[in-house]
Amino acid sequence: MPLYTMAEILKDAQENSYGVGFYNAVNLEMIRAYIRAAEDEKSPVIIGTAEVLLNYSDFDWITPALLSAARQAAVPVAVHLDHAYSFDTIMRALRAGFGSVMFDGSSLDYEENIRISKEIAKIAHPMGAGLECELGKVGGLDEGEGVKGENVYTDPEHAKDFVTRTGADFLAISIGTTHGVYAETPKLDFSRLSEIRRDVCIPLVLHGGSGLSDLDFKTCIKRGICKVNVYTDVITGAINRIRERGEELGYTDLLQAAENAMYDITVEKIRTFGSGGRA
Repeated sequence: MPLYTMAEILKDAQENSYGVGFYNAVNLEMIRAYIRAAEDEKSPVIIGTAEVLLNYSDFDWITPALLSAARQAAVPVAVHLDHAYSFDTIMRALRAGFGSVMFDGSSLDYEENIRISKEIAKIAHPMGAGLECELGKVGGLDEGEGVKGENVYTDPEHAKDFVTRTGADFLAISIGTTHGVYAETPKLDFSRLSEIRRDVCIPLVLHGGSGLSDLDFKTCIKRGICKVNVYTDVITGAINRIRERGEELGYTDLLQAAENAMYDITVEKIRTFGSGGRA
């Protein structure tokens, strides 16, 4: 299949009220698990990497693997750069052929986030790529010095202004989710989500999706979320499978066991998000 863009995939998701998962990858086993699950479930899927994950898989290695897998898949696959902070990383992704990039300016003040996001949109759009931005802040990611970021909920009054002034194509919002493992059961602000959806017409994105209940996911999608980022649930599934089988399997068999566990998690998410059969 030809390489799809995230915009093409999320347009149908928004029009037909289902969600599409985005899954980060650091190795071939993860990429294969995502593609296998999407093909078996006949679902579109978004795969990619994040700037922080390039510490584990070099950009020049993981990028050809992602793009090649996407082009060979039997279902629509988009390749996306998640949580990028540096201009150089974003430019590398755009030049390499990523269909979309995320500039994470959530730690900046409002006007500075707008200024930089607008400049990146001006570069990405002529290259045929879309731009995801974050307004508010989904906590949990390291902000350096070992400090974990705290949640800052998205202000609905700012959402429309931000999108209009930046030209962003996708908006990641903060309604109570957190990156990584939850210390306690999350309480999502669904009313805030509905208010943002009412004023913003572009696809909305939910980060920090691992650990939410199926009902939480379905409610978010019903109220306007189109893209759901999942990472921690996938790697936790792989870790648990390795711990279960570690003493009985050799290295290569453990890799396959981990891949199968990540496949199982991805299938579960596809069914929860409602994207199965939409390819």
